[in-house]
Amino acid sequence: MTAALAFSAAAPANELSEIQKLLKSGQTAEALQRADKALAAEPKDAQLRFVKGVALVELGRQNEAINMFVKLADDYPELPEPYNNLAVLYAGQNQYDKARTALEMAIRISPSYATAYENLGDVYAKLASQAYAKALQIDGGNAAVPPKLALIRELFTHRSRIGGTAQGAAAP
Repeated sequence: MTAALAFSAAAPANELSEIQKLLKSGQTAEALQRADKALAAEPKDAQLRFVKGVALVELGRQNEAINMFVKLADDYPELPEPYNNLAVLYAGQNQYDKARTALEMAIRISPSYATAYENLGDVYAKLASQAYAKALQIDGGNAAVPPKLALIRELFTHRSRIGGTAQGAAAP
């Protein structure tokens, strides 16, 4: 992620660093256990909560991760990263309106947050794709729609070959 979290951690920096190393090395379950243990001592620590949310995502526990990022955004409304990660999760569930709203909030908080702008562009493209597909369904004879729809589909086909669309944060 391009933006750093602008707050100090209550947890010892070495514990947070160790949890992040576990995440990076693919030891996600252990990272989550350690984050839970550290959060028992420091339940309001934003960085620990963020890292726990990332671990939950990596474990495929999207609904729990969404709850974690929602609570984090509620407690720390000045941080754009939880909103960006919420948007990525919502987009993964095809909830593009929620994703758009979350990204707009991230951008309002941090107008220079480039990743949020990129992700917002991806969400708009997905929404456009849905609108073009609906237009084609209603009026299959409209010759202007298929090239537009094909262009957007090609964009996402190309994006998936180079690493996907919406970008979340691997670590704060």
